[in-house]
Amino acid sequence: MPVAVVTDSTAYLPPELVQRHRLTVVPLTVVLNGAEGLEGVETQPSDATRALSGRRVTATTSRPAPEQFARTYRQLLDAGADGIVSVHISAGLSGTVDAAQLAAADFDGRVEVVDSRSTGMGLGFPAIAAATAAEGGADLAGVRDAALTAVARTTIWFYVDTLEFLRRGGRINAAEALFGTALSVKPIMHMPDGAIVLREKVRTGSRGVARLVDLAVEAAGDDDVDLGVHHLAAPQRAEALLAALTERLGDRVHDTYVSEAGAVVAAHAGPGLACVVVHRRADG
Repeated sequence: MPVAVVTDSTAYLPPELVQRHRLTVVPLTVVLNGAEGLEGVETQPSDATRALSGRRVTATTSRPAPEQFARTYRQLLDAGADGIVSVHISAGLSGTVDAAQLAAADFDGRVEVVDSRSTGMGLGFPAIAAATAAEGGADLAGVRDAALTAVARTTIWFYVDTLEFLRRGGRINAAEALFGTALSVKPIMHMPDGAIVLREKVRTGSRGVARLVDLAVEAAGDDDVDLGVHHLAAPQRAEALLAALTERLGDRVHDTYVSEAGAVVAAHAGPGLACVVVHRRADG
């Protein structure tokens, strides 16, 4: 049996893609105004949107327990998997990688854990790359290396209406939040080393989306690319963003994915999220 690939719910992969590549998805937990649920199972994006629209909201997230990963790994190995590559949300955003590593230590080198240094399709593209390598017959090291190569070739940019939610969740510091909210500017963020960094600020939401396109085109360079676009309760904005990107990049665009951000990212980014992920194809 090929090497199995595990990821987590913050990849926001379309269900058909999960099925096609036989990915196993371990959900994170979200608590919205005291109501706890597993992301994508018990808590959906609409739940986050509804909660975040309220005047008073508390939103927290937590990693899967190491025991949850251990059960998942044991089930896959008992089913005949030759090994497991487990690809997850950046360690700079979540303790998920740490939990996976704690569980992997009990499996005598049969489980490799990869930090995507990202989230959304910034995680999804490395997971797909790993699964594709596994489907092609690569061994455990080969599948891990395919994921790591995709991590290095993937860039994420996102726009939020306010830094307040990121500040509350501890993903950026108070000084950055103050800078981002001064004069009601709109922040554009990226994750160069697995942590969220304020790249620049713009005056309006429309300008923020336009800058996402510029930055994504710059990240693509001269390569052929796959694109991921995420939104929060704004499908028309996402489709317009993808249309602008495909117009600019032309026939260098191969696979494209549009999906709504789930409750974990919504809880920390807040309403108004728009995100672009660029994966430079190694065969481009």
